[in-house]
Amino acid sequence: MSENAARSMVKMFQTMSQVIEAEKDHLSELDGAIGDGDHGITMSIGFRAINAELSKLDLDRASLSDVMSTAASGFLNAVGASTGPLYATGFQRAAKALAGCTSWDLSACTEMIEAIAAGIRERGKGQRGDKTMLDAWLPAADAARNALSENKTASAYWHDVLTSAENGADATRSMIATKGRAARVRERSLGHIDPGAASAVLFIRVLAGANGEASRPHDH
Repeated sequence: MSENAARSMVKMFQTMSQVIEAEKDHLSELDGAIGDGDHGITMSIGFRAINAELSKLDLDRASLSDVMSTAASGFLNAVGASTGPLYATGFQRAAKALAGCTSWDLSACTEMIEAIAAGIRERGKGQRGDKTMLDAWLPAADAARNALSENKTASAYWHDVLTSAENGADATRSMIATKGRAARVRERSLGHIDPGAASAVLFIRVLAGANGEASRPHDH
């Protein structure tokens, strides 16, 4: 069972890399408005590095925890700046949360989403409303926990999680950045979606798709 779970998680990271490649220019454009304009490139390098590391794993023996731990070190080694340590901490936290999980069910997905959100929040010392990726990750984590506790179907669960992430990212348009590079432009960051929140939505959408939910196309 764990082989299948680990393999599907590896496949999810491969898909994420493809999605990031397709959205790379758009993410960098968003970043260009409020930051250094390199978010798409950074994410592309990070996820390519993750997949290079994951290709060395023996997937017949690897656990979900092994996959997340490998993703953490792969991302950090490739992306030293800002986003690198944030996602690396989130993935490392997820590796701990998934220790002993042999199936990648909704319960494991909830643990993973909550752990990534908590790791990013602690490492970045941020909160909702700072106009960062947390504006997508934290609502997604809350929605996942609520949907799980209400025993929602997989389809309803992912709808709630994805909608919460998308709404959170959309809300960053009306925020003034207080964290990260965008904080340097303050009021000029108004009217722009945070690129980190936008890429977080992509990640969560891929996650939904990897777990059997063909997530609906959603364009802004």
